[in-house]
Amino acid sequence: MKKRVFIIALALLASASFGTADAAKKEKKKKEVKQPDTELRLPVVLASSSDSLSYALGMTMTSGLLPYLQQQFKVDTAYMGDFVRGFNETVNGSEDPREVALRAGRQIAEQLKQNMLPRAKADFADTPDSVVNALLFRGFTDALTADTAVMKAAEAENLFKTKQQLNQQARVERLSKPGRDFLAENAKKEGIIVTPSGLQYKVLVKGEGDVPQATDKVKVHYEGRLIDGTVFDASSKHGTEPATFRADQVIRGWTEALTMMPVGSKWQLFIPQELAYGERQAGNIPPYSALIFDVELVEIEK
Repeated sequence: MKKRVFIIALALLASASFGTADAAKKEKKKKEVKQPDTELRLPVVLASSSDSLSYALGMTMTSGLLPYLQQQFKVDTAYMGDFVRGFNETVNGSEDPREVALRAGRQIAEQLKQNMLPRAKADFADTPDSVVNALLFRGFTDALTADTAVMKAAEAENLFKTKQQLNQQARVERLSKPGRDFLAENAKKEGIIVTPSGLQYKVLVKGEGDVPQATDKVKVHYEGRLIDGTVFDASSKHGTEPATFRADQVIRGWTEALTMMPVGSKWQLFIPQELAYGERQAGNIPPYSALIFDVELVEIEK
């Protein structure tokens, strides 16, 4: 039964995770809360077992709600009477079209502010442009009311797509520039071999064994670094045994190198971001990072 109550509460509260306040804090908050208007507090009659269950369930569902409202919505608990008024207006709301539209507008506004707006801002982070809240909100409502005084819907869609593409290109250029500059200089150094894909490598130890196929499982010792020398991973961090994996189940730069290396080889790889993780954040590796690896091919696992 407790599990069912918990699931129902989650559904009603939009899958929110509420913290549990300690008893002393709850008691303090109760003293601060203003009660709703008396017209909303009708006498409670528990005439049946189902009545008692329903009332108890309603009270149980509020566990952790006060701190959630404070943290998520910045609700001042001194105004809980107003919260209850809004709650009652919604659960007892009429089906009048104007009331329905008003409630929907409030809900969509909250979703826009809490979810869509932060995602849009993140999409344009590290780009020449940024999102201006007030103008985004105005464009949103103008589109819904078919107000084309500023721009038409098709014009807005085309402008956004163009801006999105240009800003993404600028972001890639800016974030990948350190890696590109590093590789351009590195390619000039003695002993560096550059493949058509852009992969660079230097043979530290020349092996004499077999060369793996892409589908072969290999055993390797390795250390990975950013171009500033920061070590982000190494086989030694995971034990004394070499790492084991299929040659085609790693980043493209690794696959290309492994399928050229004879067993017993130790190479230093310089991998452009296109052959590494690209736009993805991979652990401590920032997006668009060129990477350096020392790789020793120990064995092809039969």
